[in-house]
Amino acid sequence: MRRIDWSTLDIAGRIEALARPGRRTEARVGDTVREIMDDVRTRGGAAVADWSLKLDGAAPRRLALTPDRVAAARDALRPADTRAIRMAAENIRIFHEATRPEDTPDVEIVPGVRSRLVWRPLRSAGLYVPGGTAPLFSSLLMLALPAIVAGVGRRIAVTPPSASGEPHPAMIFAAAEAGLDALWLIGGAQAIAVLTFGAELDDGVIEPCDKLFGPGNAWVAEAKKQAAALPGGPAVDMPAGPSELLVIADRDANPEIAAADLLGQAEHDADAQVILVSESRANIDAILAEVERQLQSLPRADIARASLVGGRAIRVRDMAEACEVANLYAPEHLALQTVDAETLLDRITAAGAVFVGAFAAETLGDYAAGPSHVLPTDGAARTLGGVATASFMTSMSVQAASEAGSRELAPVAARLARLEGLEAHARAADLRAR
Repeated sequence: MRRIDWSTLDIAGRIEALARPGRRTEARVGDTVREIMDDVRTRGGAAVADWSLKLDGAAPRRLALTPDRVAAARDALRPADTRAIRMAAENIRIFHEATRPEDTPDVEIVPGVRSRLVWRPLRSAGLYVPGGTAPLFSSLLMLALPAIVAGVGRRIAVTPPSASGEPHPAMIFAAAEAGLDALWLIGGAQAIAVLTFGAELDDGVIEPCDKLFGPGNAWVAEAKKQAAALPGGPAVDMPAGPSELLVIADRDANPEIAAADLLGQAEHDADAQVILVSESRANIDAILAEVERQLQSLPRADIARASLVGGRAIRVRDMAEACEVANLYAPEHLALQTVDAETLLDRITAAGAVFVGAFAAETLGDYAAGPSHVLPTDGAARTLGGVATASFMTSMSVQAASEAGSRELAPVAARLARLEGLEAHARAADLRAR
């Protein structure tokens, strides 16, 4: 990890210090994704099959979650594994049911004119579940369960095929726990393309989806961006690319815990980024030494080391400046490992998820604490939050007016319309004021 003294940097230096890894924005990513998207739009299922074979070595497959298949997956897991998946699913369901938005009561603007907000579920949602080097069945739970709580009519889950061609039993079991009836084994930009345009495949038809959800690598993130830019294309949840973690650790923070959290994100992907911020040079030294010690026994040490090349260890003057750095970076995950973590929370304005205190491990949030771990990356936390039940819903304003209420408000509306030069608007109001 690169060491940086924040106080010595000018504005340009600070921007560079908090830059995301350059691989996320390479031109070749955008160009290749555009080629894939255009090909699937033109050739449909044949293009999806060709790109899947080329990039993943396997044709697209629909895996129906039949009782026999689910039972076989359950039997392939240890009982403690299935209990843990069920407990995580229940916690996620409880949180999203508790935070599901409700219709507001009527607000009477003037006597006889009432307005309110009502919420409706999306008709369809495409759920991208990362796979590749790790079967991230947790992401499936974090997407499919909020969608079902919201009442989404059609949920299409796609995930890359594994090297063996078969999904991990935990992925099948988790999909069943989340109420899905099938999994499509398609990965990468071609999966986003088929959710965008729809296609007829050998195992069935995928209809276009109204909104796309899910984290992924740089190719998936770019495909979502291009899909959202299409005229009439799907909405997307947020930029949710390679993972990020910023740890604010004061001089009393436990180096072993801080290092473990940094490595927990670094092992995701070579493009993942971790940042350590502290006012204590001694604790930065201790934490980085602990990172190196823990790396020695990590099964995914090579991936973690590649990620740490883009990592930063930033020394600041105090915790107030540490919070300023965090808000500038706007991390996907923010860990506050300080003695006054609750107090620091008031200073935080931009983060996808905040973990307050040493015992609030980011790993708990990844799996079992309840909120979805699908969160904004690349600075998008400045303006966007993570996936929630509301992400799978839309709100509509509903307005009703009595004859008396309309007579009272119509003259105001008509005058304002004429100020804007919109005479037809004004006349429509005048008719209600007779």
